[in-house]
Amino acid sequence: MHFDLLLKQGTVFTGAIGIADVGCRDGRIVAVGDLRTATADQTIDCTHLHVLPGLIDPHVHFRDPGDPAVETLETGTRGAVLGGITSVFDMPNTREPVVSRDILDRKRASLEAGVWCDVGLYVGATKTNIPELAQLERQPGVCAIKVFAGSSTGDLLVEDDASIEALMRAGTRRVCFHSEDEPRLQQRRQLFSVGAPYATHMEWRDVECAFLGTRRIMTLARRTGRPVHILHVSTAEELDFLRDFPDLATTELLVNHLTQIAPDAYDALGGYAVMNPPIRDRRHYDAAWAAVTGGGVDCIGSDHAPHPREAKERPWPLTAAGLTGVQTLVPIMLDHVHAGRLSLDRMVQLMAEGPARVYGAVGKGRIAEDYDADFTIVDLARTRTIEEDWIVSPCGWTPFAGHRCHGWPVMTVVRGHVVMREDEVLGPPSGQAARFALA
Repeated sequence: MHFDLLLKQGTVFTGAIGIADVGCRDGRIVAVGDLRTATADQTIDCTHLHVLPGLIDPHVHFRDPGDPAVETLETGTRGAVLGGITSVFDMPNTREPVVSRDILDRKRASLEAGVWCDVGLYVGATKTNIPELAQLERQPGVCAIKVFAGSSTGDLLVEDDASIEALMRAGTRRVCFHSEDEPRLQQRRQLFSVGAPYATHMEWRDVECAFLGTRRIMTLARRTGRPVHILHVSTAEELDFLRDFPDLATTELLVNHLTQIAPDAYDALGGYAVMNPPIRDRRHYDAAWAAVTGGGVDCIGSDHAPHPREAKERPWPLTAAGLTGVQTLVPIMLDHVHAGRLSLDRMVQLMAEGPARVYGAVGKGRIAEDYDADFTIVDLARTRTIEEDWIVSPCGWTPFAGHRCHGWPVMTVVRGHVVMREDEVLGPPSGQAARFALA
């Protein structure tokens, strides 16, 4: 047999883990096993390396169209492949929100200008575009409808039960929610003054704010029968509650809520720890890890949401909420694997198989014949410290600067193209719109 790309003698994750070769042709996986007699246009020795299915970051804000001094699709996807990510799903709350067919078409066309990994696009729900959502969710490249039930970065907000129920009845695919209760957010905002400590952020957007939002959404999901995906779950109460909805709800955790703990994060990072929903105390951190190991979580993402330094250094609550993360997601999670907090098997479930299943990503999430030839190749023995000069987002910062990681991505392959090898991004960019099942 002859292949375009042949990965030789890596420790390959196919559901089980074992030494194998992987042969790829025309961007697809063709064969997995003992391919010692095969030839290839490009052969890569993966001895002592782990070959994982291409890892997915299902939650990024690349700000495009927006401010190129903060992020673009090109720089965001460049950071993704440097960090071992092969697909990203990009949020709709850009300067021109992705809320109509015309804007979606323009956003999709912008991918042709050059992205380094495959990209799925969210469409934002508004109170005025509900009649179009059933058609918009079925457009090529659309990963999901995104609903901001609590205000965050941007102008999209659908906060009342009647509108949320109406949009749940408009379409069939799983709907993704930023779940916080907007009336409680507005009421509690009056309790705090400008210049309060940054840790006040978790007091304002408190546990009940998140839990109340999720309870309301699940009541409407049960009423309508519409499946939902609760993004960036941050409280022990929500994780416990959502276990009662295995037929309707899937859940996402963020790497930040698995890594940073209040109040220490606010003391160390100030405004660079401010995100929505907030970093919380150890009780919620422990609950998040219990959910990871106990099976109560479907996906892990970064919620990569860059801002300029001056916006992060404003006094609270004028501080911009959102943290960078797409480039550091895989190294941080590999470090958690090294520390024994989860297995490599579970990491792959949460960062490849889970996102592919939840969003219906076609050809993603597995190393198997006829799947896309997407691979995240990692060296579990590599030890390296995250430095800000490695970060390619124009904003230039990471909340994980100085974090020493055990395990590191050394190669990223997207549909058979080696797009990153040992910190070198290899072009031209070959990413395209990801494909999704429409059931």
